[in-house]
Amino acid sequence: MDNANPTIAYLGPAGTYSDEAARAFAKRLGSDEPRLLECTSFDEVFDCVDRGRCAFGVVPTENSLEGPVTATLDNFAFKSSATILGEEVLDIHHCLVLHPEADLNDVERVASHAQGLAQCRRFLNERMGGRATITTSSTAESARLAAEDPHVAGIANAFAAELHGARVAEADIEDHFGNQTSFVLIARPGHPPVFEGTRHKTSLALFLQADKAGALLMILSEFAYAGINLTKIQSRPTKQALGEYMFFVDLEGSTNDVAVQTALNCLRLKLREVKVLGSYPVA
Repeated sequence: MDNANPTIAYLGPAGTYSDEAARAFAKRLGSDEPRLLECTSFDEVFDCVDRGRCAFGVVPTENSLEGPVTATLDNFAFKSSATILGEEVLDIHHCLVLHPEADLNDVERVASHAQGLAQCRRFLNERMGGRATITTSSTAESARLAAEDPHVAGIANAFAAELHGARVAEADIEDHFGNQTSFVLIARPGHPPVFEGTRHKTSLALFLQADKAGALLMILSEFAYAGINLTKIQSRPTKQALGEYMFFVDLEGSTNDVAVQTALNCLRLKLREVKVLGSYPVA
């Protein structure tokens, strides 16, 4: 596989945070000009990787304000066999972007993705009161609309504004500083590691034999007995029956570690399925 000039699938259009993350991964792979494959959904990103249309894909897993990205988790759990090779954490900074020749007095409508609008509510109320809001498919799409129409302002990152020819009128307009999103680089099963690091994490999807009292405690106990620290645990419906759940777990350590291997082997005896989503260096 040519990691020096990879094809990377991401959720488009150009200028999204997924696009920015894909370029960051490409730089770490040693490529300044990667071949980027624009997709219309996270499902399509996974499908492109699973079918071999591209070497890699980039998908978000969690936002520090909004929580886990359920579309990504569901693909890992129920649809895809893709494996995680690495992670990248992006700081999310929203900007108010305008047509190059427009100013705030020209703006009649503010457009952005629903999360972009929600994460800049204070700025919208204090500085853009009375303007109608438009929900777009992505923050990048709002930058494109703003670049074409002087009466529309977009909420997007500076990268999208530059890419689509819009002007940054106000920077860092988000309500909460410290907003971050974690992204992962995925590939087909069996792909060799592409990044090096001294600290690793392993991501798992765990499926119960049956929903019964003490099931979660049993899972946690195996990791505790092995001295393994968990950094994340999340439940998701199995989509089979109301009240049935499976668990996503991130743990410190690699599947090459004896303690991790021991815990996973013990869990395989007690659970319906232990799906290793990836073992990779910590961002």
